[in-house]
Amino acid sequence: MNTQRYQVGTGAQDRVGELFVVVFAGYYRPWATWIAHRLESHGHRTVLQRWDPPREVPLEDALSDLLLARGRILLVLSDWFFELGPRREDEWNEALRGIVADNVDRFAAVNLTNRALLPATAVLEPADLWGVGAQEAERRLLVRLQLPEGPPRRALPAGPGSRYPNDPPAVWGDVPRRNRRFTGRDDLLNRIQEQLMDADHGTAVCALLGMSGIGKTQMAAEYAHRFSSDYDVVWWVNSDTRGTQRERFGELAPELGLNAGSEPGERIRALREALRRGEPHGRWLIIFDGWDDIDLADEILPNGHGHVLITSRNRSWDRAGASTIDVPGFQRHESTGYLMRRARRLTAEQADAVATELGDVPIALVQAAAWLGESDMEVTDYLRMVRDGEVAGLADHGDFDGIPVSMITSWSILINRLRETQSHAVELLTLCTSFGAGRIPIGLIRVMPPAQLPDSLGWLVSDLPSWTRALDTLVNYSVFTRESRDLRTTQANDPGPEQESVHMHRLVHDIVSRLTSPDERQQHRRIVRRMIAAADPGNPQDSRLWPRYAELLPHLEPSGALSSHDYRVQETVLNLLRYCMHSGEFRTGVELAEQIRTQWSEMFPPEHQRMIELTTQQGNILRAHGAFRAAYELDRDSLERLRAQPDTDATALMTATSCLAADQRFLGQYTEALQMQREVLNTALELLGPEDYTTLLAQHNLGVGLRLLGRYSEAYDIDLETLRTRENLLRARHAATLVSGIACARDLRLMGRYGDALARQELGMRLHIQVLGPNHPQTLRARHNLLLCQRRAGAPQDISGAMAALLEQMEQVHGRRHYATMGLVVDFGNYAREHGDLQQARELIEEGESGFRTLLGPAHPISTGMLSNTGLVLQAAGERGEALTMFESAYAGLAATLGPDHPWVLGCALNAAAGRNFTGRLESAAELSRDTLRRARTALGQEHPFTLSCEVALAADLRALREHEEAAKVEDDALQRLARTLGAQHPHALSARQRTRPYWDFEPYLG
Repeated sequence: MNTQRYQVGTGAQDRVGELFVVVFAGYYRPWATWIAHRLESHGHRTVLQRWDPPREVPLEDALSDLLLARGRILLVLSDWFFELGPRREDEWNEALRGIVADNVDRFAAVNLTNRALLPATAVLEPADLWGVGAQEAERRLLVRLQLPEGPPRRALPAGPGSRYPNDPPAVWGDVPRRNRRFTGRDDLLNRIQEQLMDADHGTAVCALLGMSGIGKTQMAAEYAHRFSSDYDVVWWVNSDTRGTQRERFGELAPELGLNAGSEPGERIRALREALRRGEPHGRWLIIFDGWDDIDLADEILPNGHGHVLITSRNRSWDRAGASTIDVPGFQRHESTGYLMRRARRLTAEQADAVATELGDVPIALVQAAAWLGESDMEVTDYLRMVRDGEVAGLADHGDFDGIPVSMITSWSILINRLRETQSHAVELLTLCTSFGAGRIPIGLIRVMPPAQLPDSLGWLVSDLPSWTRALDTLVNYSVFTRESRDLRTTQANDPGPEQESVHMHRLVHDIVSRLTSPDERQQHRRIVRRMIAAADPGNPQDSRLWPRYAELLPHLEPSGALSSHDYRVQETVLNLLRYCMHSGEFRTGVELAEQIRTQWSEMFPPEHQRMIELTTQQGNILRAHGAFRAAYELDRDSLERLRAQPDTDATALMTATSCLAADQRFLGQYTEALQMQREVLNTALELLGPEDYTTLLAQHNLGVGLRLLGRYSEAYDIDLETLRTRENLLRARHAATLVSGIACARDLRLMGRYGDALARQELGMRLHIQVLGPNHPQTLRARHNLLLCQRRAGAPQDISGAMAALLEQMEQVHGRRHYATMGLVVDFGNYAREHGDLQQARELIEEGESGFRTLLGPAHPISTGMLSNTGLVLQAAGERGEALTMFESAYAGLAATLGPDHPWVLGCALNAAAGRNFTGRLESAAELSRDTLRRARTALGQEHPFTLSCEVALAADLRALREHEEAAKVEDDALQRLARTLGAQHPHALSARQRTRPYWDFEPYLG
């Protein structure tokens, strides 16, 4: 007998009452722990005893062994309890009438089933706990044990065992139905619990490792059900593909009440933070099923007081910080027990022979037990066919990850027999192999027009009884497990056949695929491709439809959709690529785009319209992902090919030119980008007219190009015209109109019109929240600009808290290394330095400089400009020599790249002049200050705050050279203009009056 025990209570108060040994089948552990918890609260002691005596041990001996323990024996009875072994009913009755009846004062029982127990259990007088609430169940337990019914003697803290098993966790997400035939594995399940419970805070991650078909998923599902009372949240994440994994994991965010938008990356970052904090629930279990690609584990794995359980074939999870458990095949007694429960006509000897032949592999035993349980085939005939059968077409396809040939043969037997008796079931089964393994939305075929199906498969949509029988047959034979489709992806309120979804194990998928003829496979893949196209909602920009796209994405490659010549299928493929772009699944999109290109390059010439559309989408997603150089190479080659074609469509040429101009802007090629953008705008005006959406987009991008070149007034004129036209044509609350509002506010700020910029951005901020919501990427961009406007306008309030909050939001939406987030990191660092938090400033500026250098390369204008920010931190720390080196490097580098009159170059010159002054190079400082002032007046105007700062700096250099008369004249002029332009109480004006040397901090802006 199994003697593993679990001591629940050991304190002094526990020794006052009686001792109870709670004996349970592992399947009902939550009930046993709850019973122990309640008895402990009434002052009693308990020991948990899992009951699963080996079949070869006589039942009376096993029950007698229980009597060796002190205290009373409480049996937790269920139909499952009596199936352990399994043992004959007469053996149970004999033992109950014998050893139990002779020791009736030591035995008691509770009953957890609504089905009739064995007649002899009457001797135990079991208390019926089925279908009652926690309070009544506790009362019945105490009455049966003849204990006082009063209130508990002490309150026990919430924890393992404290939740009543009939009360589900607060959040329960998509965990597979409990397998009523789950067998054994108790020691492994207890090891999982021990590893998770004993792990240090933040490191409770356990990975179940093993080959396909070994039972990892079933173990994870059983763990979720068996230990559900230990958790407030249990969430299951199918992880066969990255896109599906991220979509499903992110769906937990709204279930927890998190306001995190609809983009998966945004949701995941908000979710990980909530789980880390334990708010609103601290006891959570997240199960990632089938997670083999661990490269991005750091972006997904949650941290906190909860637990993570992973199933995987990848044996590298220990390097990702997980504890690992190898999942072996069944032990022999588990194999035979399972076979005999599922196929009750088998003897122990027959079950042992089948288990031996199939190597104790669970998935093989499931199929064999289903077949032997449903058919009347003699076991000897089955074994002979398994041993002697030949599986045509499989000899050259490897060893199926170590699965024995006998198992593959057994599947062949099943399929061949089904062909004779249930042909529709085989047709449905082989059709499913044209989907990807895992979750299959098979019900979608029910909404296909019958004309799109061959005559032989018309029954799929016209004969509902045949459909139902075929599906039930495959479920009964354990080929499929049935799931319910996510109704959020449909408009139906009452799920019907069109919402049917099944789960097909990857090993079963592989075997059946290889047992399917090439002609069948080709026909079925064509059907699945059409089905995917028919299920395409047609609008990948609509976040409400993203779950549908996430459901379709894994089936593109298996169905052959990527190589399809069907126009509708190709459009669906492009829509799924657009979905990746709009939903923020940039990495998945980059991989998908490359897969599409590989297939389409063999089908179309580079100048074909489909290839042009693909290139546009691929460049967009590469750019969004931060792969600016790759996007540039792709778009440049495309444009060169289009230009070489004599009959190239003008619109296609315009689009390709626009894409390359965008790449050039991100790569810092500002002059070339502006020239190309002018070409785009001129073409758009000629082809489409001034009020077309594409024309207005080209005009907006022209404003971006002018702004990057420091031509702020010109950019403002363009942006203001675009804003007014968009307001008239689209409406004031359209997302594109709001973008133009941000552009105008940014221009005004850069032009030195701080008050006007703040007023416009405050209005724009309110509209963004109303129209797009607080967490939309565009809203975050507007909030970032608002903070910069508030800073420049001299707002009296401290905005560091608002910057920190925005940084947290942007990290949730974009990630820490995204260029938009890094831009805020830099601006926050500049603000921290300005307000005296030098340590925080140093950390943030170092992070920003390193991040931009990695993303853009050291020669990019952004990377060069960042040196000036580093210099300001060093200067504030008293490291003046090192600071000057940074200032001079930034000044020389940007001057060589952008020319001497660009505002960024003038800002670096202002800082370099200060560095020269502080290190005693007074003449050189004054010379540089004079030149900078002259250029600033030309580039920005006499009244621009930066120009006036240059005057203040020159006055300081002149005083250092004892040229007091000229210094006073220059200073007075600057003070008067600052007071007139910004107001006498503006921080710039106050600093100038206090003779604080002005500085310029660099705002990284990529467009």
